[in-house]
Amino acid sequence: MIERIETQTAKVKSFYLRPQKWRFFRAGQHLDVRLTAPDGYEVQRSYSVASEPGLAGLYELVVERLKDGEISPFLHDVAAVGDVLEVRGPFGGHFVWNAADGGPLLLIAGGSGIAPLMSIVRHSTAVGGDVAVVLLQAARTWNDVIYREELHALDAAGAGFALMLSLSRDAARRPQDAGRRIDAPLLEAALARLGVAPRLTFVCGSNPFVEAVTGHLLDLGFDPQTVRTERFGW
Repeated sequence: MIERIETQTAKVKSFYLRPQKWRFFRAGQHLDVRLTAPDGYEVQRSYSVASEPGLAGLYELVVERLKDGEISPFLHDVAAVGDVLEVRGPFGGHFVWNAADGGPLLLIAGGSGIAPLMSIVRHSTAVGGDVAVVLLQAARTWNDVIYREELHALDAAGAGFALMLSLSRDAARRPQDAGRRIDAPLLEAALARLGVAPRLTFVCGSNPFVEAVTGHLLDLGFDPQTVRTERFGW
C-alpha cells in the first residue's frame, strides 16, 4: 500500500510503500513493481529502494516521470495514498553494501540513479561507524538535484560524508561543485576529497552515464574488481 508520496523535483517523486509482509533488504537492492490493466496487459519495472534498511516496515522508491514510460506516468499522475501495488522482492546481490564491507566508498550517481546510493549513504550514516563516503551526484540543474536538502545537511554535519555536485546545465553554487558533466578531473577531485583510494566504488545511472564514468575510472587506474555498476534502462 502507498503510505506517503513526496515530491523530490519537478519530475521525481518518492513513494513510500508499506507491504503486508516487509522483508529485510540490503542497501542497493531493488523491488519489482507490476501493474495489470483491465484487459490483462501486464507491465513490470524495477525500482531501487532508497530508504535505509533499518527503516523496518517501509520501502521508499524514487520514480522519475518518463514521457514514454509505462509505469512512471501512472505512479505520478494516477496513483494516490492508500492505493495497493503489486510488489516483489527485494532482489539484487552485486550492487549492495553493508557495514561489514567497509570503506572508504566513492558513490557516483546520475539523475534518479541516486536511489540505491541514497540507501547506501543512509545505511553508512546509521551503522557504518567511521566509514568515509564521498558522493558525486550528477544532475542537469540545481533544482534537479534529488535529496538536495538532506544531502547538504549530511555534508554540513562533517561526519565522514561529503557531497559534490556535477551540474551539466547550470552553474555551480558551491566551491566543491562543478558546472559541467563528470570528467576525469572531477573524479580526481572526488578522490582528493576522499583522501585515500576507495575500497569500493558504486556507479548508478543511465547506460551512457555509466559507460562514460566507468571509462574515466579505468583510465585513472581503478581496479575493475572494486567498481560496481547499476544501469537504468528506462
